[in-house]
Amino acid sequence: MLAITFLGTGTSMGVPVIRCGCTVCQSKDLRDKRMRSSLFVETGDRSFVIDTGAEFRLQALRAEINEIDAVLYTHSHADHVMGFDDLRRFSPLHREGIPIYAAKETMENLHRIFNYAFSGKARFPTYVHPDPRPIEGPFILGDTEIHPIRVAHGQAYVLGFLFRQNNCSIAAYLSDCKYVYPESFELLHHVKTLILGTPCRRSHPTHMSLAEGLDLTAELKSERTYFTHLSHDFGHVTTQKELPQSCFLAYDGLRLEL
Repeated sequence: MLAITFLGTGTSMGVPVIRCGCTVCQSKDLRDKRMRSSLFVETGDRSFVIDTGAEFRLQALRAEINEIDAVLYTHSHADHVMGFDDLRRFSPLHREGIPIYAAKETMENLHRIFNYAFSGKARFPTYVHPDPRPIEGPFILGDTEIHPIRVAHGQAYVLGFLFRQNNCSIAAYLSDCKYVYPESFELLHHVKTLILGTPCRRSHPTHMSLAEGLDLTAELKSERTYFTHLSHDFGHVTTQKELPQSCFLAYDGLRLEL
């Protein structure tokens, strides 16, 4: 069992964008209201979040998240980490600290930004108590194998994640990605559900455009693809009509049971 809830599907600026009067930003369709990108993943015996953006508190309340076993970070850009402090409400559930999984470079940045928590000096019950788990290869959470997928995103060190159960590649999440390295293609090939960040229609130096994302999903032969990390380039209704039958725009609050 693997269930994925999209806590947020927006870019670093979110949607609506401050001071923007475009059609999407003024839309009344709730699917066009996008908080910063994040996922909540539930398996048969574990639950965890991927990234804690600026609205993590609001996202956790909306999704009624009452328990998490770990936090996974893709990278340390502001729109993916600045809700870290709101993990404090989950600290009482973890006497030894909340397991925090991240690449070495990302963990170092988290330590620098949130030194009060990672230094171990602030161990009060109401503070965040992180238990750093640097990602050096595949790891296990309960009955789920998690394979880190390194992707190109400008100069940042970014990880995607592939989730496998019973020798089956159930889902993969690549949030901020311009290019998938060749060594990752074999792992991702024929993944059942691909979740891919495609913020723009135009070409972008550090992100895939929607056209590039469609090319990638065709190359990987995924059964279905959900596009996330979306800017105000995309109105939900009009964009969905443009997509192949196996491709979908994700939206905040969408839950997939895979």
